[in-house]
Amino acid sequence: MSMTSREIILANLHQAAPERCGLNFDRNRRNDFQGGGLGPSRTFTPKRWVEGEMEYYDDEWGNVWRRMREGCQSGEVHRPAIPDWSALETLRLPDYDDPRRYEEVAQNFARPTDRYKLFFVPGWIFATSRYLRKMEIYFMDLIEYREEIERLHDRVSDLFVRVIHRAADAGAEGIFYCEDLGVQDRLLISPEMWRDVFRKHYIKLTGAAHERGLKVFMHSCGYNWLLIDDLVAAGIDCFQFDQPAAYDFPALAAKLKAHRVALWSPIDIQKVLPTGDRARIEAEAERMVRTFRGFLIMK
Repeated sequence: MSMTSREIILANLHQAAPERCGLNFDRNRRNDFQGGGLGPSRTFTPKRWVEGEMEYYDDEWGNVWRRMREGCQSGEVHRPAIPDWSALETLRLPDYDDPRRYEEVAQNFARPTDRYKLFFVPGWIFATSRYLRKMEIYFMDLIEYREEIERLHDRVSDLFVRVIHRAADAGAEGIFYCEDLGVQDRLLISPEMWRDVFRKHYIKLTGAAHERGLKVFMHSCGYNWLLIDDLVAAGIDCFQFDQPAAYDFPALAAKLKAHRVALWSPIDIQKVLPTGDRARIEAEAERMVRTFRGFLIMK
């Protein structure tokens, strides 16, 4: 008897001899996941406006972003919600505690399905905090304003702990979050700083998830090799890498296999897919399956 989609995902997460790789494809293709996240806010109305060639918009945290109208999709933070540390005490958090924002995803997860139910957490400790101060300022804050950084991180991680518990209440089996820690060939912060500043918050967040029986899926772009051991120790169950070609495949496979965690990945989105070379793309897909089979979810 064939495994269900849910069983396929769990078998790959546990390296328990899955009969095939997990599959995560959109547009009515094979998908072993049933995904969902927060519903719309009842206290936040997004605003967008145009000035010349730039488009501006705000987010739920109070940051104002800008993007080139003919350029990238998201852009960058133009005016952070915390322009100076005096604004930290009056920072208004998003209404992620509103139970109405979880009603739709609870209904979605309650429908009969054999798919694995994955909840999308709308941020994480580093990803969210760096926008609140603006990224280049935040990096200096990590050294110069440690007391203020600790207060900010506590507020952010406490909120996401509550989100995780509400996700579990809604019927999720796993949580997925995005936290880009690397650039093409190195980390954005040193392993020593990650351990000193961020590890305790990861443990708090993943601990909340594991306490409720949820697996933790982490997206991170860039080259995160020097942190993989620490991230696994902090509770990550599956790495979602969009740039697998940044890594040495056999070395990455050996590390993930030793840790008994999974890889969730497309064909590399920077070095391979953009070539449009069908033969190269198919060969890369075959190489990935050969290398990571048994703990691989294809995206």
